[in-house]
Amino acid sequence: MFNALRQRAGDEGGFTLIELLVVILIIGILAAIAIPAFLSQTSKASDSAAKTQVGTLQTTLETYASEKNGSYTTETGGTPSIEELAKIEPTLNDTSQATPSVVSVTGNKDYEVQSVSKSTGDTFKLKDTEGAIERTCTTGSTTSPANTGGGCKAGDW
Repeated sequence: MFNALRQRAGDEGGFTLIELLVVILIIGILAAIAIPAFLSQTSKASDSAAKTQVGTLQTTLETYASEKNGSYTTETGGTPSIEELAKIEPTLNDTSQATPSVVSVTGNKDYEVQSVSKSTGDTFKLKDTEGAIERTCTTGSTTSPANTGGGCKAGDW
């Protein structure tokens, strides 16, 4: 009986230290490849949220102007605030991914709106000059790996 137990204990094998180290090394290499790709996707998502917010600002400002007889300015001739526009479109209150702002408005002709992505610092602008739409982006000052794959490429979006 003791002989059978000794033989069974001798048959049981485990992983050697070298095998475990190789597996840990492979997992480390895979993580080194996957983490930058993941960071790139999160920065693209943040930039996409900023782009969407600029489009929402454009639509909301057009709605605001139609309610004010075609004028983009306030009753005092100033630029409408985000709080005023958020009364028309409540999603403008969400600043978790990007910060919206109205840069300038001119009577019933021109306006410029922008949104700044919080994770990359990229600024997306939309300018309407008498019906001609111009979209530009400025890369943020962030030089972290999270900013390498954002949605701001060569000034246009």
